[in-house]
Amino acid sequence: MTAPIAITGGTGFVGSHVLRIAGQRGLTVRALARRPQAPAPHIEWVAGALDDRDALARLSDGARAMIHIAGVINAPDREGFIAGNIHGTENVVRAAQDAGIRRLILVSSLAAREPGLSEYGWSKAEAEKPVISSGLDWTIVRPPAVYGPGDREMLELFRLAAKGFVTLPPPGRLSLIEASDLSRLLLDLVDAPTAIGQCFEPDDGIEAGWDHRAFAHALGDAVGRSVRTLSVPASILRIAATADGLIRGKAAKLTPDRVRYFCHPDWVVSATRRPPESLWRPMVETRAGLKATAESYKRLGWL
Repeated sequence: MTAPIAITGGTGFVGSHVLRIAGQRGLTVRALARRPQAPAPHIEWVAGALDDRDALARLSDGARAMIHIAGVINAPDREGFIAGNIHGTENVVRAAQDAGIRRLILVSSLAAREPGLSEYGWSKAEAEKPVISSGLDWTIVRPPAVYGPGDREMLELFRLAAKGFVTLPPPGRLSLIEASDLSRLLLDLVDAPTAIGQCFEPDDGIEAGWDHRAFAHALGDAVGRSVRTLSVPASILRIAATADGLIRGKAAKLTPDRVRYFCHPDWVVSATRRPPESLWRPMVETRAGLKATAESYKRLGWL
């Protein structure tokens, strides 16, 4: 029997797609989970979290590779990002080393390219350092904006599009990738020796990415609505973030950190850092993927 692939973040949005595709491929995985999970024939669940070294040891024992997906996207302060992204990654690296795992794949973020813009981007860039210095056979993947069935981060944009009016940050461009495409890449990397020591920026294959307004109109097409758009100045977004913090405290979704991230004009992947086509290529056309995502939201009653 082939040794399992160890996965953190398997209960999250991207992780759930990785587990689904692993099952389709007949791969056995061992996944970390904070809460009890439903049994699945190809998944061995390990109870614990990134700060639980015993759980990470159980996760790593006998595994042939580690895919580290878990992390913090939003936190009320720098300490939250340090704990979830930096210390969590350090613990995963140590567990892999102790268990004799050679192959380590880290899901970082395109935000790590601009660490001075946000605490989130800084923490993801810092989390890459222990991986690079680990002495393991590592590969780093920096996804751009990820969407797909089950995603709640982009859900609000779909809801706005369904109402016919989408507010946007200041003009800029972004790259996109559908979750199953990203998941295929992560699994493909496990047995890809040519990817060792590489940092990849995958996307949907659109060379210059998506203009914000074009993306909003694509969302409208996905939900069957013609949409109007409004680019909100950064100063107004900062005020809105302050208000959200006063109202919802640590539960605020629009933080000053996220405003700085959203207002950066260029979140397009680097053409030189795309994975080579001999290894992986995107299969989900974005307009079709957005429509499928909208339909999944409707089935769940989210949209």
